Amino acid sequence: MNVASLAISILCWMIIALAVTPVLWLFLLPYVKGWSRSERQAANLLRDMLTPEQLRQLLWRGYLEIPSPTEPRRTYRVPKSKGYVQVIENGRAIMRLCLQPVEYLPDADVVVLHKLMIEANEEIYLEKANKYTCHD
Repeated sequence: MNVASLAISILCWMIIALAVTPVLWLFLLPYVKGWSRSERQAANLLRDMLTPEQLRQLLWRGYLEIPSPTEPRRTYRVPKSKGYVQVIENGRAIMRLCLQPVEYLPDADVVVLHKLMIEANEEIYLEKANKYTCHD
């Protein structure tokens, strides 16, 4: 085996490892952190609700982008842990939204809650949320 083929082989294995790591981490995270049963169930539900690309985005970027069902240029950025949901239009943040459940939910369940509410009825979602405009 020459040096070039060895380098290509190592590079390919590194790419495969980088592609698989976020999914493996999501499976192992609940056990590494010592999460409660409800937090593990929430992580499982989140994993079932999202595509592999959405999971990678949530783990690597720290937020999930949900396209608006009614406005083609609008996207909602839902953080993976507590924080404001950003409303992005034409590539710019125009608003921050605050919408939290009344009772405690694990962070993964809150992400699912935002995703389902936006996709099911964006208008009611926006009515219920506290809105804060973004100023440049």
